[in-house]
Amino acid sequence: MICRSPSRRGKPGDRASGRAGAGAGPSRAPPASQAPPPVFRAPGTSGGSGRIGGVPGSETAGAPMEAAPPAGPGAPQPQPQPQPQAQGSADWVAGLLRRLRGKLFTWNILKTIALGQILSLCICGTAITSQYLAEKYEVNTPMLQSFINYCLLFLVYTVMLAFQSGPDSLLHILKRKWWKYILLGLADVEANYLIVKAYQYTTLTSVQLLDCFGIPVLMALSWFILYARYRVIHFVAVAICLLGVGTMVGADILARRDNSGSDVLMGDIFVLVGASLYAISNVCEEYIVKKLSRQEFLGMLGLFGTIISGIQLLLMEYKDIASIHWDWKIALLFVAFALCMFCLYSFMPLVIKVTSATSVNLGILTSDLYSLFFGLFLFGYTFSGLYILSFAIIMVGFILYCSTPTRTAEPAESSVPPVTSIGIDNLGLKLEENLQETHSAFL
Repeated sequence: MICRSPSRRGKPGDRASGRAGAGAGPSRAPPASQAPPPVFRAPGTSGGSGRIGGVPGSETAGAPMEAAPPAGPGAPQPQPQPQPQAQGSADWVAGLLRRLRGKLFTWNILKTIALGQILSLCICGTAITSQYLAEKYEVNTPMLQSFINYCLLFLVYTVMLAFQSGPDSLLHILKRKWWKYILLGLADVEANYLIVKAYQYTTLTSVQLLDCFGIPVLMALSWFILYARYRVIHFVAVAICLLGVGTMVGADILARRDNSGSDVLMGDIFVLVGASLYAISNVCEEYIVKKLSRQEFLGMLGLFGTIISGIQLLLMEYKDIASIHWDWKIALLFVAFALCMFCLYSFMPLVIKVTSATSVNLGILTSDLYSLFFGLFLFGYTFSGLYILSFAIIMVGFILYCSTPTRTAEPAESSVPPVTSIGIDNLGLKLEENLQETHSAFL
């Protein structure tokens, strides 16, 4: 903000010396081009420049004021002095805006927002294809769709682990941590299945609201497992995001998109359990990606996810699969779903590594809004301005959460096992640690 400089005023003596007052001594007359302008005086005033009460140009308390001399063509125009209080408030507001802009709109925050919205679009793609299969072709096979995704993860990342040697090889990982990855695969598979299955029993409003239950569960698990420490602004940001979700649910109710379920209580339980399993899976993902490698997480999830979902598929959905009337459109929708889910699983560890699981889950709250926007054209949804408002509220909360990093309060004697292999994803982190150790040894 550019502040105006105080107005340049002459001293009282300067103004008096420039006048041709009565009683002045003889002086050399200035040239005609520099002659002072004529002075207009009120009747009964003298030519002296008196000071009463510290005010220049006053003769007596009751004497009339003389008119100010008109400014010449080249004379500077006097500017009004700014009020000190108003100027101070304006400077304070301008400084506050500059600080907020420097804190909320940095390159890292903008990058985090962009990455989170890419994940939201991937989730939107899975929701649109699933709904299209269910409404247009009456195909409800969530486990088959997940099975195809896990098969793709197996073919890409598990095969990559199989061709590695040393501590990063597939056999070496299975010998040491096979039971841990079985539990991780079970949590991830059942989370996907329960959330999709809940739509058959409860309402859309219940699913959207109760699905947010995973965020406080995720924050609690991060506190105790990852030793993440949150500040007040993080809790405020989460509350703002949940307010945006509530606005979106209100828009759905006004648009009458909410349908009654057959067993609301059972569906709500499915949502709560599924959201909790998602939180467990995301915390494990953040731990493995930041401590070990992204390739190990996706490879082991592809292996055990394929086995668990394949067994569950044969036990629960073989009749639904047999009743599908296959054609190229249905096959194309299955392929589109699998590609969106594969991109989501492949891309999410990269985002979690540079941010956190909690910030990722806050960023993907906009996925339902993207699905609603596409549904305006595909399924004839009714538009409401509350959708735009809810999107803005969620984004404000997400930006506030990302504006302040969380702290890590890991104890001195940590139970975290030493990293025996750095992996490609942790190469930069390992180089940074080596540089710090070298610098400490030199000191």
